[in-house]
Amino acid sequence: MERKKCVLCHITSMPKIDRNNSLKFIEWMSKNGYSVWQMLPINPPDQYNSPYSSTSAFAGWDKISFDESEGDIEDEGFWLNDWAYYSAIKEEYNGAPWFEWPEKLRDRDPVELSKWDEKATRFIRQQKIFQNTWNIIRTDAKNAGVELFGDIPIFIAHDSADVWAHRDLFLLDENGNPEFVSGVPPDYFSETGQKWGTVLYNWAAHKADNWRWWKERISRAFRLFDYVRIDHFRGIHSSWAVPVGDEDARNGHWQDGPGDDLLKQIIACAPHPSKIIAEDLGIIPTEVTELRKRNNLPGMIVLQFGFDGDLEQNPNNPTNISEDQVVYVATHDNDTTNGWWEGANQEIKTNLSKLKKESETIVQLLIRLAEESQTQMIVIPLQDILELGSDSRMNIPGKSTGNWTWKFSWDDLN
Repeated sequence: MERKKCVLCHITSMPKIDRNNSLKFIEWMSKNGYSVWQMLPINPPDQYNSPYSSTSAFAGWDKISFDESEGDIEDEGFWLNDWAYYSAIKEEYNGAPWFEWPEKLRDRDPVELSKWDEKATRFIRQQKIFQNTWNIIRTDAKNAGVELFGDIPIFIAHDSADVWAHRDLFLLDENGNPEFVSGVPPDYFSETGQKWGTVLYNWAAHKADNWRWWKERISRAFRLFDYVRIDHFRGIHSSWAVPVGDEDARNGHWQDGPGDDLLKQIIACAPHPSKIIAEDLGIIPTEVTELRKRNNLPGMIVLQFGFDGDLEQNPNNPTNISEDQVVYVATHDNDTTNGWWEGANQEIKTNLSKLKKESETIVQLLIRLAEESQTQMIVIPLQDILELGSDSRMNIPGKSTGNWTWKFSWDDLN
């Protein structure tokens, strides 16, 4: 089995987003034996710059664009006009969320919307420019033998073009407001869980519409990427519903998801099931693992989680890795391996010291363990390849400010 080596580095972590930098990074990857480039979501981020809470599940972030030429967007008719109207109106109302707009705009009165045709054209052009930029990046990557690996969060923001345009597909009241929002219960990332605040799906409405929104979303993702990770794959099986007024996620409850019904539709939109990576980290019940395996999707393990507790039962320990998993040294939500090691408890340090060669750094050890695994792909954050510390961490879950800002310098890579 051919195993691929992947670098995890968001496109915004380049020193500058332009053709020279993207091409130079692709060439650096190819030269150093990396054949896959994983990024975080490339949709417009929220006010905290989080790419996991976007105003669109489809649109590309115009800040990524670096060429004024226009690309072909003939395949994007499902979502493009809704995004353009939403963006034009939101700009006019100083960024106010759609559920605070005047009632006729909030409720998409056709006569009122038609008055925004001219202002919406600028946002359509932005997407044409983004598409051309992405075509350039993808062509450069293909020419260098590098595949692109995207990431889609399972949930989307309440204030988004998708929820505004398809309110019936989400659990909202008559005024467009949710009673519960998404999150995860307490786990090893957070003692109080995580309250994401994104809206929950009305799965019955999606099924009645023959899952069109999801099929369009996955098809769009594979027009941009060669691999796609579904963040919080568990949400297809069940979702943690948190009361919208709660400060944290401890008082949530599980709501059933569509499972196989949706997953079969998603897989039909992909070139092959192996191209869809299921992010199945955290406390995962057997039913979720069975759902993934039944549909032949690769799962994930993270080596930083693999060296405490009962090692024989720890799913992230190298001895328990199976071929149908992608091995991450760490993810964007983890500290860098050097930073993690500094704060690791004695149990972890003792267990890893037994495996460490005398000349190895802790980063080199985890990368070696990843490389020794029998899996289809290993993923290494660029910060770990460069052996950087906690000041280069990308994200701290549960912290709303100060994340998503890290950039590398070319001096680091030379």
